[in-house]
Amino acid sequence: MPQPQNLQKASLNEVGGQGKVVEVQFNPQTLKLNFSNQWKGGDQPQGSSTQFVGTSTTKLSMELWFDVMLQLPKGADDPRGDVRNLTSQVAYFMTVQNPNDPKQENRVPPKLKFQWGSFLFSGTMDSMDETIDLFSADGVPLRSSVSINLTKHDLTFEFAGASGTPSQAAGTTPLSLAKAGDTLQQMAAKAGISNWQGVAQANGITNPRFIQPGTMVNLSVTA
Repeated sequence: MPQPQNLQKASLNEVGGQGKVVEVQFNPQTLKLNFSNQWKGGDQPQGSSTQFVGTSTTKLSMELWFDVMLQLPKGADDPRGDVRNLTSQVAYFMTVQNPNDPKQENRVPPKLKFQWGSFLFSGTMDSMDETIDLFSADGVPLRSSVSINLTKHDLTFEFAGASGTPSQAAGTTPLSLAKAGDTLQQMAAKAGISNWQGVAQANGITNPRFIQPGTMVNLSVTA
């Protein structure tokens, strides 16, 4: 059986401070960017013109998945257990640093850089929402999805130098998440792939008519 294609993992990297690095367990399926400028005026009866006030922001949002029953991200301390051991690493970027510092400007969440291959985004984490959707028989959280929003106050685009050979291109094959009731045939058809048998063999799926919900499937490889 051929080996799955090696993918560059996305990561959250602290800028300054402790230099903390958090590698995601699964690369996000999509990244959403929002660009905005701030204007004022234009709301007077005589139709006064609007004016740009010189403030621009860029927002990045994504959803990350964590599951302690699957292969864990690099550097994970707990080989098996509570999924919050993983998601708390992401929540670190929401935590105010130096809470006892007398200077207010030092009591802020850490700055961070999100990197996935050549995609870079430097800013701060505004919000994090976690949804736990699977528990063990003992009530231990096993799987969750985390939605995060990052912001920076400019409209610049950042790029990292490309690395690796074409067969190891960064971020070219995001995994697809199987939902309840999905079959491999359905997932392959949605992706425009007819050779679902090859996809099943390459991913080690023995029953393509029943895929455990939450399974991550690489639809871009075939045996």
